[in-house]
Amino acid sequence: MKLGFIGFGAMGRPMAEHLLRAGHVLSVWSRRPESAAALVAQGALWRASPAEVARHAEMVCSNVTGSADVEGLAFGPRGLAEGFAPGSLHVDFSTIAPSAARRIAARYGAHAVEFVDAPVSGGGDGARNATLAIMWGGKSALAKRLGPVFDVLGKTVVCVGETGAGQVAKACNQMVLVAAVEAAAEAARLAAASGVDFAKVRDAMLDGSAGSRVLDLFGGRMLARDFLPGVEARLHHKDYALLMDEATRIGAALPVSATVWQQLNALMGQGRGKDDTSSLLPVLETGTGQHRVR
Repeated sequence: MKLGFIGFGAMGRPMAEHLLRAGHVLSVWSRRPESAAALVAQGALWRASPAEVARHAEMVCSNVTGSADVEGLAFGPRGLAEGFAPGSLHVDFSTIAPSAARRIAARYGAHAVEFVDAPVSGGGDGARNATLAIMWGGKSALAKRLGPVFDVLGKTVVCVGETGAGQVAKACNQMVLVAAVEAAAEAARLAAASGVDFAKVRDAMLDGSAGSRVLDLFGGRMLARDFLPGVEARLHHKDYALLMDEATRIGAALPVSATVWQQLNALMGQGRGKDDTSSLLPVLETGTGQHRVR
């Protein structure tokens, strides 16, 4: 297929590399050309603008930061909408607001262009290993067109519903994930405050009903005091801002998530946004009102 790809962060770059290795013709663009240089060296075709990427692709994939980034990419100056032919498809792997996904799809409709919101879960490791969970929203009839892309990138692919449903699924994923990280941090804090070895507590829990991937991975980082990012905590903070805004908009009560949201706010206030989300543990240790001295 003739594909485009924009957004070459920790997840985007390996995703684009998988598509190249699968034999697809890949057009690329980036605000910082150097971020796409490795892909160009592997055979991707550099284009001068998003519009030019769209002009040379039947489907363009994007993986950027937030709602405004996706909308700007699509409809800004020399944006994708200027280059897409009718019947083209924009697949966005970013985590954005469900309402933004629906708004983008509606605007594309005026150009006879399809839009699919397809946020992913699995982090950098999942992107590198092509084992991502892809939760997408859009017209179910597009599944056949999406298959050659999704099958290269992910292990689990689920059409959740119409446009925006993928983002709702991702919000639910992040709610459960980060709440579990906070619970692991509180368990580590309780163990330490009680004079009990958290390593042994964690070992016992891993084989019990509380055992989970979160306790294994994030709990392991807490135990090792290794807060180098798997995924930077600022991104989970951004995702929580989206989901709490959506909950406020539709009147959904999320009491546990509201508490976790405040802990993420405290984490950001302590300057830990570029650390791993397992740094919710030192947030508990230092108190929510104190700033970290670097």
